[in-house]
Amino acid sequence: MSLGTFLAIMGAALAAGLAGIGSALGVGLAGQAAAGVTAEDPDKFSKVLVLELLPGTQGIYGLLIAFLVFLKIDLFGSVLALTTDCGLSILAGCLPIAIVGLVSAISQAKVAVSGIATVAKRPEESGKAIILTVMVETYAVLALLISFLAVFIPAAVTI
Repeated sequence: MSLGTFLAIMGAALAAGLAGIGSALGVGLAGQAAAGVTAEDPDKFSKVLVLELLPGTQGIYGLLIAFLVFLKIDLFGSVLALTTDCGLSILAGCLPIAIVGLVSAISQAKVAVSGIATVAKRPEESGKAIILTVMVETYAVLALLISFLAVFIPAAVTI
């Protein structure tokens, strides 16, 4: 395996790993709050479930970029021997979703926990709590877009 191919795989691992860590922490934090509310009033489960799930999307975004990198380098076939520059380019392209995925999932969880507290007291306000939590998602989506474009711009990647 060439150094470039190794760097590309490392980028994919960082994208999936860091975004996944952020999502695991985020879903865990929101899940704790949701469990508390559900223990007091089981009828609020569906309202808090949406808020608990939202921090999990960043992990999905990181996994998506990792799979796209694997397809790009033909990891499941003859595995391309990438130049070091090409591998670094792909690694750099994976960093936006890796870093923003990690940070935004945790930040989104904090907003979700507050939203879950709102639902506990005023269940009719769950829509507002969801909107506030989704606002953090915007930055994860932007990072996903940048990583996608950076990994797949043909001029930036030479073999």
